[in-house]
Amino acid sequence: MKHISSRDNPLYKRLARLTQGKRDGHAVLEGIHVCQSWMSLYGAPELALFDIERLTQNVELGALAQSLGSRVALSCDSRLMRNLSQVEHEQGVCFLVNVPDPLRPERMAESCLWLDRVQDPGNVGTLLRTAAAAGICHVYLSEGCAAAWSAKVLRSAQGAHFGLSIYEHVDLLAERRVLKMPLMATALAQARSLYTLALPRHCAWLFGHEGRGVQPALLAVADERVFIPQAAGVESLNVAAAAAVCLFEHRRQWLDAATDSRA
Repeated sequence: MKHISSRDNPLYKRLARLTQGKRDGHAVLEGIHVCQSWMSLYGAPELALFDIERLTQNVELGALAQSLGSRVALSCDSRLMRNLSQVEHEQGVCFLVNVPDPLRPERMAESCLWLDRVQDPGNVGTLLRTAAAAGICHVYLSEGCAAAWSAKVLRSAQGAHFGLSIYEHVDLLAERRVLKMPLMATALAQARSLYTLALPRHCAWLFGHEGRGVQPALLAVADERVFIPQAAGVESLNVAAAAAVCLFEHRRQWLDAATDSRA
């Protein structure tokens, strides 16, 4: 296994640039279980970097390195791994991977999540995690959203990426023209309470920018505008919290309906 001992190594410098947000169609994954999940779905990464000290101490880490072979797996000094890490307690492994670019389905037949210019990486990661937990498999991100495979989004999503098809840089207005399900948008004006609606079995849920909400052009083509009733005098909910309320109310209604149909 080749060893990197200098931060001037070209491969190491490339990884450092990616962890700082300079994307080139690639992403850096960090942590044993995240990297194992990647391998189970997509196979070997382009490059794997291991902390040389952790490699000799951790059986699971050693097995992961051995499964990749010396062509892909490299080691580095512990100080270099710490400098790359985006978490407080790094786990001794990073993968360099090509960002998945799944083919968008021609027909949307199941509920999905649309994000319009959601900029905060923590919010995007939480939205992905919430969507996966609510049973939604397809997420569409417009231009202006935080990069779905950036380090901060990956950390916030806690592995949700591997249960989702994520489509980035989507023209949501163009997608609206081919959407065959109702489009449900969160809004404060001219909206109906979430809890008064009999929600459709499948729909696209649209959530917008943290400060400005859903852009007017998209709101204009929504089938339903929805608001979440809350106590007076309180600021509107964070976009990730609002999505959790809506998605799980949707899930509750249709889980109840499925239970009733089996009774």
